[in-house]
Amino acid sequence: MKHFVFSLAWAFALMLASSLAHPAVVEHIFNVEDISVQRLCRQQVITAVNGTLPGPTINVREGDTVVVHVFNKSPYNLTIHWHGILQLSTPWSDGPEFVTQCPIPSGGSYTYKFKITGQEGTLWWHAHSSFLRATVYGALIIRPRRGHSYPFPKVYQEVPILLGEWWNANVVEVEQNATEAQTTPMESAAYTINGLPSDLYNCSQDQTYQLKVKQGKTYMLRIINAALNAQHFFEIANHTLTVVAIDAAYTKHYSTKVVVLAPGQTVDVLLSTNQPVGSYYMAFTPYLSAPDVPTNGNMTRGVVVYEGATSASKPIMPDLPAQTDTPTAHKFYSNVTGLAGGPHWVPVPRHVDEHMFITFGIGYTQCNNFSGGCAGEQLPLSANMNNESFVLPRGKGLSMLEAFYYGKVNGVYTRDFPDQPPFVFNYTDPNLKTNTDLAFAPKSTKAKTLKFNSTVEIVLQNTAIVGAENHPIHIHGFNFHVLAQGFGNYNASKDEPKFNFVNPQIRNTISVPVGGWSVIRFQANNPGIWLVHCHLETHLPWGLAMAFEVENGPTPSSTVPPPPANLPKC
Repeated sequence: MKHFVFSLAWAFALMLASSLAHPAVVEHIFNVEDISVQRLCRQQVITAVNGTLPGPTINVREGDTVVVHVFNKSPYNLTIHWHGILQLSTPWSDGPEFVTQCPIPSGGSYTYKFKITGQEGTLWWHAHSSFLRATVYGALIIRPRRGHSYPFPKVYQEVPILLGEWWNANVVEVEQNATEAQTTPMESAAYTINGLPSDLYNCSQDQTYQLKVKQGKTYMLRIINAALNAQHFFEIANHTLTVVAIDAAYTKHYSTKVVVLAPGQTVDVLLSTNQPVGSYYMAFTPYLSAPDVPTNGNMTRGVVVYEGATSASKPIMPDLPAQTDTPTAHKFYSNVTGLAGGPHWVPVPRHVDEHMFITFGIGYTQCNNFSGGCAGEQLPLSANMNNESFVLPRGKGLSMLEAFYYGKVNGVYTRDFPDQPPFVFNYTDPNLKTNTDLAFAPKSTKAKTLKFNSTVEIVLQNTAIVGAENHPIHIHGFNFHVLAQGFGNYNASKDEPKFNFVNPQIRNTISVPVGGWSVIRFQANNPGIWLVHCHLETHLPWGLAMAFEVENGPTPSSTVPPPPANLPKC
C-alpha cells in the first residue's frame, strides 16, 4: 500500500512539474473606451483600455501564447501594436493600421493572437492609429520559461516604469490639426510616470509616482519610453544603475548614472538600494537633439522612498544632463553591448545578400500636394526615406498585408522602394537647412521586396535637410544587430572597420545620431509586410516610413497563413 501511495504521489508530482513547465495561454480582454480623468487642474476625456492609464500589464513567459480580445467601444477606429514582438507566423497580429490590418471600427472587435518565441525582457503595446497611443498603451513583460533564470542574480522586485506624454486636449484632434496644417503639433502639457505627472505641475502634488523600497535590496526597473515625440534622459539621485537588457534583448552589464531612451525603446536596469535611508527623486528630462524643433521641454519625476524614511525629509534631486547634451546621449546609445552567448543570443549573420543605404529626414511638400493650401511663406512639412514620402494606403479596400496575401498589390502599394537615394550629396551639411532644392519628395506607398531568409544590411543616414535631428527608427517584425554608429556622413572605408561582429546591441528601435548614421543588419526570416518608420509620432503621418515585403519561404511554417476570420474590413 505504501508503495502504491508513493507511486501515486510521484506521478502527481511529475504531472504537476510538467504542467508548470508547459507554455501557457495568457488571455486578456481589452475594452477600449473613453473615460474622464483628473489631471493638471482639469477633467479630460481620454481613450483608454479597461479604464486605466497606463493600460493593463501583460505578464507572460517565453514560449507562452498571448490572446487579446479587443472590443473597441471608443468613437475612433484604431489598432493595437505589440511593439517588439516578432510575430513569427502571426503577421495579422502586428497591428499597424492599413499595413497589416484595417482598423477596428468603433463598435467592432478583433482578437490578436501570437506566440512569444525567443524573446525575454520588457516590451510594450500601444495604439497604432493617430495620436491615440498617448493614452492607449501598457507594458508587456516577458519572463524566462519556468525552470530557466535571468542571466543575473535574482532581484527582490520588478517594477515597470512607463514614461508617458499628456495633452490637455483631445489627442486625435491634436494629430488631425497638425496633419491638416502640415506643421508641428501642439506641444504636450506634461510628461508622466505610470500615468502621474508629478509635483512639478499644477494641481499635481498628490499625483507623484512613489516607489517604496527596502535598503540593501536589488530591484529591476523595466523602463519604457511611451512618450510620443521626445527622447529622454533618466536618473535616480545618488544611485548607479546597471543596464541588463534593451528592447527585450540581454546586454553585457553596463553601469551608468544616466539612461537614455527614445520613444519605443525599453531599458531594463538593476537598482541597488545601497544609500542611506531617505527619499530620492527619479527624474526624466527630454533629450532635445534639435533645440529649434518645438518640443515640450518640461521634466517629470517620481520618488524612491526607502523604508523608514520620514515624511519630513525632502527628496534629493539628481543632477541631470543638459537637455541638449548629445555627447552623453551618444555615449549611452553606443556603449551598450549585447550579451553574446546569453539566452536567445543570435550571432551576427556574416554573409550579406542585400545592401541598402537609406537617407531620411524632414522636408517639405509642394502646395499642390496639400489639401489645405499654403498660408504665407511657410511650406507644409513632410518627411521621407530615400526621397520617398510614405502614405498609408487608406481607402484602398485592403491593407498592404491583405494585398500581398491575395496577390492584389496593384493600387495598394508598389515594390520599387529604392536601395539608395536618387543622388549623392553632403547629407549632413548644415547649409541644407536653408537650401530647399533637396527638400521635396514625392508621396508614395513603396515597399522593398526581400527574399525569405536573405540577410539585409542597412546604412541609416540622417540628413540635415530642414534640420538635423536624432530619429528613432523602428522595424516591425524583426530584431536587428547594431554594428556601428557615428556622426557626419557614413564612409565605408573608414567606418566598416568599426563594425562590432562580436557582441553588438540587438534592438527593434535604433536612435540614429543627430547628423549621423547607424549600420544595422538582420535576417529576413519572417514573411509578410513589415513597416519601418520613425517612432517620433509626428513624423509617421508626414511620411518618414517605408515597408519591407518579405517573400514566403519553402515550407508551410515559412508562409503567411490565411487571415483570421474576424480581421477587420476596410
